[in-house]
Amino acid sequence: MDVDVPLRADGRLRCAASDAQRPPVRDDGARAPTGALFTAIALITGALWGKPTWGTWWVWDARLTSELILLFLYVGYLSLHAAIDGGRCTDRADRAASVLALIGVVNVPVIYFSVQWWYTLHQGPSLSFGSGVSMSASMLCGILVMTLGFWTYSAAVAFARVRVIMRERERAISRDGASRLTEGAA
Repeated sequence: MDVDVPLRADGRLRCAASDAQRPPVRDDGARAPTGALFTAIALITGALWGKPTWGTWWVWDARLTSELILLFLYVGYLSLHAAIDGGRCTDRADRAASVLALIGVVNVPVIYFSVQWWYTLHQGPSLSFGSGVSMSASMLCGILVMTLGFWTYSAAVAFARVRVIMRERERAISRDGASRLTEGAA
């Protein structure tokens, strides 16, 4: 059996096998748990850092508030996808969760530009394309290594989750096919 996994024009993965038709698999849900985890870690460690620095665990700062909204959007996305059709991977669940993801993507530039648009406790960017680097070389090296590590981890987890999603859908199709065969024989 020859299996290839090309990317379709609409951004979905498609598995084609010579002897079976498999459903398309979106990788939307593969990155959401990792994004939610990183967002929660950022908020928790930020609060731990903020207590000795600002004297409080939480400030309703523009960046913190928009980051919290992002966490709620991730949790809502995952909950919505799991709630539709009993948590089974279906097109209906994928479509509904994708609409919420499109609404949530508007929040990303708000988080990024919040320190420039509003007066906040957070400093401006330390790395930027126009003004260069405003941190020491050791800090720059550390941030670049950690950024590479986080991206590598995120990609590895996303690929592993896509594999799990594909296997779940293949099992569902084989169960459906087996039940149709037994119904046809009866």
